[in-house]
Amino acid sequence: MTAPVHRFAFRFDPPYRPVLALLGVRPETAWVRVDAQEVAVRFGPWRLRTARRNVTGVERGGPYRWWRVVGPRLSLADAGVTFASSTAAGLCLRFAEPVPALLPGGWPRHPGATVTVVDPDALARVLTAPGGG
Repeated sequence: MTAPVHRFAFRFDPPYRPVLALLGVRPETAWVRVDAQEVAVRFGPWRLRTARRNVTGVERGGPYRWWRVVGPRLSLADAGVTFASSTAAGLCLRFAEPVPALLPGGWPRHPGATVTVVDPDALARVLTAPGGG
């Protein structure tokens, strides 16, 4: 029996859709996929992949101010990466080993990633479920 694969769409606030589309971020190119072994995030041309066991915690956040989250962002406070298409709510994933995502070449490496999926609570449940959700 194979473990389920969960896919979570990003929430897109209408005012930000045109600008994000110019960056290549559209509903069909923005998602989070979780299976028993891996967590993968696609946000237009940006990608993040890590082993599921590397996710050590999750924290729900939001609402956010648009100028602090919309688009791909690097946090100067903790070097985390944000992939956001909405100000409503998001989920921050914490990693045991920092992962690359924002720039080519594997640098910088991020200790966390915030994603603004449609259902952050469901993503949190899948990530914290034992045995792959």
